[in-house]
Amino acid sequence: MKKKATFNYSRYGYYFVAPFIIIFVIFQLYPIVYTLNLSITDLTGWATEYKYVGLQNFIRLFQSKLFIQSLKNTVIIWGVNFIPQLGIALLLAAWFTDIRMKVKGQGIFKVLFYLPGIITAASIAVLFSSLFRFPDGVINNILVSAGILETPFEFFRSKTATRLLVSFIQFWMFYGSTMIMLIAAILGINPALYEAAMIDGASNKKIFFSITLPLIKPIMLYILVTSLIGGMQMFDIPFLITNRSGSGSPDNAITTVAIFIYNQAFTGGRNFNIASAASVILLGIIIIGSRILFRIFKEE
Repeated sequence: MKKKATFNYSRYGYYFVAPFIIIFVIFQLYPIVYTLNLSITDLTGWATEYKYVGLQNFIRLFQSKLFIQSLKNTVIIWGVNFIPQLGIALLLAAWFTDIRMKVKGQGIFKVLFYLPGIITAASIAVLFSSLFRFPDGVINNILVSAGILETPFEFFRSKTATRLLVSFIQFWMFYGSTMIMLIAAILGINPALYEAAMIDGASNKKIFFSITLPLIKPIMLYILVTSLIGGMQMFDIPFLITNRSGSGSPDNAITTVAIFIYNQAFTGGRNFNIASAASVILLGIIIIGSRILFRIFKEE
């Protein structure tokens, strides 16, 4: 009896994933491996040849006051903007999804809160540079007219004011998207749980901390990890504010690790070795931070 021909359809799966694998290898995996390689070399300037120097670049970085300060700046700016971002996003998400309150016009509120996230960083930098310009910016005019300030204040020459301003911009841009994700997570919870809790006489506070918060832990973890990655790679707003304000970065107050890497690689002596080593350190910080978050949120 002649056997029927059989077809192995599993190989077609490889055809579908092949474009992603090829793009990933060329544009992500290769740059990562090449960066790791450059981090232990002495490649600078326009040279095409280099020699391996081991961990010297990493030692130089940890002895560099500017690099250590850029690490501190990144952590401070991220922390100052993310803590209120998550808190307010949670508050708004709980407000919009509260069955008892039944907030009207939610669509308009959601659009308004989400809108800053779709505006380009360059536009926001121009906007805030103009608002806080010295001496005739809108904010200075309002504060002087209201009698709060006697003379205009140079926001972009103050270390604290500049950091707070950049932190606020980062918060303002992303709290809307964080809120939308939290709302989606809360709406995915079985409504029967809330109904049972209300029948039992549970307060809104009790419902939030006993039902809502525990059940949105996976989304909370996702938000924390992605925010950590984005915060450690913070570049566009601090860089554009530094250039648009005309005052630079006061005492390098908003020089982040990403800006440090850019300056090392593409300005001055073009120290590709130092920039690559700093990138590897940044990658290590992100991996360690992510692992800590995963351990904290690990289910018992």
